[in-house]
Amino acid sequence: MRFTKVTFAVLAAAASLSLTACNGDDVTAQGDSSADSSESSSNGGSGSGGSEQGADKGSGGEDSAGKDSAGQASGGQSASAGAGADADSKLGKCRADDLDITAQDSTIDGDPDGSVAVTLTNGSGKECAISGYAGVDLKTKEGSLSAKRTGEQATPGTLKDGESVSFGVNYPLNDTGGSGVTVTSLVVTPPDDTKSVTVEWPGAKTLPASDSTVSSVKVGPIGSAGQGGAN
Repeated sequence: MRFTKVTFAVLAAAASLSLTACNGDDVTAQGDSSADSSESSSNGGSGSGGSEQGADKGSGGEDSAGKDSAGQASGGQSASAGAGADADSKLGKCRADDLDITAQDSTIDGDPDGSVAVTLTNGSGKECAISGYAGVDLKTKEGSLSAKRTGEQATPGTLKDGESVSFGVNYPLNDTGGSGVTVTSLVVTPPDDTKSVTVEWPGAKTLPASDSTVSSVKVGPIGSAGQGGAN
């Protein structure tokens, strides 16, 4: 009986030690797992929190907004300054819609050719630039005659509101005794423009009915005719 009791006591002690050892392993495993989880979280690994922090840092909400704001301000100032500089350095062209165009006979007795002075008056309310040659066509019952340029040097100029400038149109006089070619109107296109203005022809009623008439109708540059006369 004594042997049996000792045996049971030894077995009970062994079982107790075995259970304690198992429980110890479980506690150690849990401790290691908790430590790994803590380390992973602190390093911002593949967890959702770390991912969100990385995304926020990558998109840089404040940095991006600051950059956009700076870029926007810079772009706005540059565009405004550029527009102001262009407005100050360049005048708009004098256009047909801004000009009052008239024509008057400026032929001087004794001249071999007839002449018409075409006057352009700025009515735009602002200063404009004008230079070069205007387009000129004489309308006749047989068709149009386009004036040829004289080849004179054109001088750049400007017109303040209400100011005028003139140019001359020279044409051959019909002294043949024939009926000639009847001129009905004058079509003027300002320099650097595509819109034309038709005015009454103030010169002689007819031109010589000859081939040379076409090449004999000539237009001078802007400013080539003074008030009441043509060069």
